[in-house]
Amino acid sequence: MKTVLRSKELTCPSCIAKIEKALTAVDGVETAKVFFNSGKIEVQHNPDLVKGEDLEKAIRAIGYEARVSQF
Repeated sequence: MKTVLRSKELTCPSCIAKIEKALTAVDGVETAKVFFNSGKIEVQHNPDLVKGEDLEKAIRAIGYEARVSQF
């Protein structure tokens, strides 16, 4: 399953690496790709193991905010 999140806090390339690393550390996440210019975060994951709120929580744990996008 693919979940898309949005963040307005992406200010540098190191943000991308930190967020991708935090998301791929979540059990059930297969891939995480952050798009710096748009603030879009795409995550491929097993929906039985990972929910959108789990992804938001993983990002909050490293000091950033992101929300599951409805679009």
